[in-house]
Amino acid sequence: MKQPIVRSLLETDLYKFTMWQALLHGHPHAHTEYEFVCRNTPAFPLTELLPEVERELDHLCSMSFTDEELGYLRSLRYMKSDFVDFLTVFRFQRKFIDVRADGDTLVIHATGPQVHVMGFEIYVLYIVNELYFRRFDQAAALAEGRARLSAKIARLKAFGAEPARLYPFELSDFGTRRRFSGAWHDEVVQRLAREVPEYFKGTSNVYQAMKFGLIPIGTMAHEYMQSFQAFGVRLRDFQKASLEAWVQEYRGDLGIALTDVVGMDAFLDDFDLYFAKLFDGLRHDSGDPVVWGEKAIAHYAALRIDAKTKRLVFSDGLNLDSAIALYRHFADRIMTGFGIGTHLTNDVGLAPLNIVMKLVCCNGQSVAKLSDSPGKTLCKDETFLAYLRQVFNHPAP
Repeated sequence: MKQPIVRSLLETDLYKFTMWQALLHGHPHAHTEYEFVCRNTPAFPLTELLPEVERELDHLCSMSFTDEELGYLRSLRYMKSDFVDFLTVFRFQRKFIDVRADGDTLVIHATGPQVHVMGFEIYVLYIVNELYFRRFDQAAALAEGRARLSAKIARLKAFGAEPARLYPFELSDFGTRRRFSGAWHDEVVQRLAREVPEYFKGTSNVYQAMKFGLIPIGTMAHEYMQSFQAFGVRLRDFQKASLEAWVQEYRGDLGIALTDVVGMDAFLDDFDLYFAKLFDGLRHDSGDPVVWGEKAIAHYAALRIDAKTKRLVFSDGLNLDSAIALYRHFADRIMTGFGIGTHLTNDVGLAPLNIVMKLVCCNGQSVAKLSDSPGKTLCKDETFLAYLRQVFNHPAP
């Protein structure tokens, strides 16, 4: 029998811990539902993986944080001691996550207290990914992956010959959730850190950050802000409430705000001078990235804030070429950062899965994301979705 896929409870994205801490402190009683979705057509029905997924989840729910892992979290200045104390006794509960087949559709549904179920997401995604890709020719995939990785590294080194811009090109790994395998992910991250350290600045994977001495990267995801749609504030005010809670929790750390929960225009309506001064920058995750970046720079200008003191982080389906193109467009006007996921950790010549596990319900009511990319909008409650569009004047696709 192969080694379990989840190697450590630290092996998840940093923003799961940062959101977890903020929600534990601010809304410890929230009850939520998360749902797994595959957005594309796999080479075989994912339901074939069901017994293996069950076994991997059983293993996940047997794990606890080690003293070394807890010590590493304590070393991050924005992690509070009481939150790490909570993690010393934390275990995932198998009763909160259900896996079943609905025809050829793999159904994974987590429901329970948010602070007990929100963490499942990243592990579920890379468990399904690795089990899926084990069915393919490993040697051929790794040979192709190494050739493509070598080409990327050569591309970065050649890029270094270009004239210097005002700000440097900075790249991070955001590829844990859709990786080919854990071993391949390790190889990618180690090679980038060793061969192009001038560009490679860190990883969202906390376990790898600890293991390889890298900087863990991340702030917040959509689920954090979406939760505030159900936290008792006026719906029109949920973005401001979520940003204010973040500021109070982190007081200057982790200052990149996510902009596309109800679209960039509605976000900027709420991102006033107060927030624009308090946050270090913004993260793009849907819609045209050039249009988005120009809107951000114009917004800072309208507020009389020097955009050169702020940062734009791009993380929507990037590859190396698209990241470099965006860098060339913006690098003399504002600091940039690029989080590349699937195109780093699952670029092995096989079609990747487009899988997500999203928050769909909080405290008994639907929550939604009105993405700037229509295919990314996720909500089963059309009535709530229509109401959200009306409240934020967000056009239907």
